[in-house]
Formats: sequence, structure tokens, C-alpha cells
Amino acid sequence: MLRIFNITIMEIIKKETSFINLQKNPGLLDRTRIAIRTLHYSRKTEKSYIHWIKRFIFFHNKRHPDEMAEKEISEFINYLAIKGKMSSSTQNTALCSIIFLYKHVIKKEIANIDDLVWAKKPKRIPVVFTQTEVKAVFKELGGNYRIMASLLYGAGLRLMECLRLRVKDIDFEYSQILVRDGKGQKDRVTTLPETVKNDLREHLKKVKEQHENDLKSGLGSVYLPFALERKYPNANKEWAWQYVFPSVRISTDPETGIRRRHHLDESVLQKAVKTAIAKAGINKHAGCHTFRHSFATHLLEQGNDIRTVQELLGHEDLNTTKIYTHVMNKSRLAVKSPADLL
Repeated sequence: MLRIFNITIMEIIKKETSFINLQKNPGLLDRTRIAIRTLHYSRKTEKSYIHWIKRFIFFHNKRHPDEMAEKEISEFINYLAIKGKMSSSTQNTALCSIIFLYKHVIKKEIANIDDLVWAKKPKRIPVVFTQTEVKAVFKELGGNYRIMASLLYGAGLRLMECLRLRVKDIDFEYSQILVRDGKGQKDRVTTLPETVKNDLREHLKKVKEQHENDLKSGLGSVYLPFALERKYPNANKEWAWQYVFPSVRISTDPETGIRRRHHLDESVLQKAVKTAIAKAGINKHAGCHTFRHSFATHLLEQGNDIRTVQELLGHEDLNTTKIYTHVMNKSRLAVKSPADLL
């Protein structure tokens, strides 16, 4: 117990040292990283913001952002739209990154930018599996991949929401899943499918056995957000905080140098699902997120209230959920093709 406690202390010291070193005479990008981590943004967001801030600076020949303002921001975003032919979502990410820099790092107010040339956002209807197609894809998936796919479809989870699930987020008694820090850093509760419970319980037994072996080897810690690790210094080795779908390999945290088991990489499940879709003979442009689209559409087809579906999906705006009404079963429509009347 003492040895495990000492390792926990060493991990905290390493993490504290990493954060303190980042604060010693930090440059602009390091100050941006500190601001992002202070606000508990994800690592993926941090990587994206740093990328676009760098591009903004290099676009203006390495001028310091403090010397620039609305005019230079507009020039950069318009360049992405016209010359770079970037999508509207990419432009929006770039703009959010730059606005974050000015608001939280430089502390400089940016007025409304009215002369931006936005790429036209295409209005696309989501690709949805039929229930027969869902069964066909599941048939081609085995083991943990099938469990994960069952949660994407049966609970309407996003890919990263599924992979970041902790043991304590699964409530078998109430048949619920607590999704923490979903899109927009919002928590929500969604349903745990009855059909996956037994397989998930068996899976967690194996994960717990693996975790206990890691502890015996002097490992067994899991990543926790910085504030939580400071508040609960021993939580990173507790069973409740472990990932439901941990990686097969132990890896080294690039920031702290701590060796631990992270959650499964998203590309692993993405490849497995893509392969299963192809083997099932489904000729749709589909992937992991298609299960979430199918979850929403099939719930609406069953007559569930759209507000309920909105809450299960975690949509802030009801209009986002309403798009699924456009892909509901077309056989309900009383429209006949003129070709059928020939």
C-alpha cells in the first residue's frame, strides 16, 4: 500500500512540475496552453487551437497577434474561404481559436467581424442504417467492438463519449449511462441497452482483472483532469475511475512522462466498423457516427417524443434534433412515384 501511495505522490509531483515549468516565462503559445487547460478543454481542442493560432501568425509573416486586430483576422479567415477553399466548419474552428487567443490570453477585445466571407454550409441529411443493416453490421463485429457499437447505437453515444466512459459512469441497476463532458462540456444521462448488459458485465470483469495486474506491477493509474487529480490524489488508481475500454498497451504520457493505460484509440474502432460495414455489403457512406444517427431516427420512428430524443442526444438546439424527422421511414408518406402509375 505504501509503495502504491508513493507512486501516486510521484505522479502528482511530475504533473505539478510539468505545469509549473509551463508557467516559467511562458511564450504566447504556452500561455495559450495554460489558458486552455485552466478551462478544462480537451487535448484535441488544445491541439486544434494551437494549430490555427500558428497558421494565423505565419500567415501574417510572424507578426505578434497583439499588433493585429479585426482587419488581420478577417484577411486570414477570408483567405481560408476563398483561396484555401475550407469548409464553413473549418473556418469556424479557426475563428474560434483566434478569438480564444485574444479573449483569454492577450486580453484584447475584438469587435464584431462583419466582412467575413463564409463558405456555404451544405445542408446534408444524415446517413442512417435500417434496423436490418444494424443487425448485419453487428454480425460482422466481435468481442469488444460489438459492445462498443451496441453503445453507439443503443445509447446514441458519440465515438469519443463511448471511449472515454469510466466504470462509475455505468449504472446497471437503473439502466443508465452518465455521459460526462460531452460536446460543449455538458453532462447528460442516456439509456443503457438491456441487450448489452451481460456482455458488458463480462467485459468489465476482464478489465478489472487487467487493472489489478497493473497495480501489482506498480502501474494501474489512469488519466484524470488536473483539478480532479489534485483534489483526489488517489482516485487515479481506483477501479471506479478506470476506463471501460482501456488500451491494450501501456503508454507514456507525453506531458508528464507517466506510464499508464489510456482509453482505446478511436481509430481502432473506426477501422473495425468500416470493415464490418463493407463485409455486410452495405453501400452507404457510413461509419461510427451513423449508429448515433440511426439511434435518433429509429426512436422517432417508434413514436418517441422529439424532446426526449433531444435530451438523450444532448442537443442544445431542438432544430438539430429535427433533422432526423427528414430521414424517417419514407413508407409512411402517401406520395406515389409517377413512374409507378405508368
